[in-house]
Amino acid sequence: MSLSISVASNGVRAPLGRERIADIARTVLRAERVPSALVSVTLLAPRDMARLNKTHLGHAGPTDVISFGFTRATPRDPVVGDVYLCPAVGRLNAQARGVPIREELSRLVVHGVLHVLGHDHPNGGDREQSAMWLRQEHLLERIAGR
Repeated sequence: MSLSISVASNGVRAPLGRERIADIARTVLRAERVPSALVSVTLLAPRDMARLNKTHLGHAGPTDVISFGFTRATPRDPVVGDVYLCPAVGRLNAQARGVPIREELSRLVVHGVLHVLGHDHPNGGDREQSAMWLRQEHLLERIAGR
């Protein structure tokens, strides 16, 4: 099994270190029984995330996480994907949810990796009742050791 996770901070500071982010991504991949993966996680400043959001999703402003999962030629090929996180937006989410910033950033890593694996959720009010969201929260509890 080969799970290769690279984390780039681009000068962006976050309360989760690069190795912790990589560990969380690996935990999700193992839990989802992924035998081989190449995943990059990049931390972005709000301006850079807004540009990515506009270019690829057509939305204005920064968002918390954007993921790209690449199509595998065969099921035996490794999972390949990119996850982009904006800690500044994550901090706002944490404040709105009343949770610690480290928990929210961990949630975003889990969320992004699940998207890379092809999981999806509805937008709007049903989002937190979706199968993906429930899986994400289960994994987050496991990661936190609860």
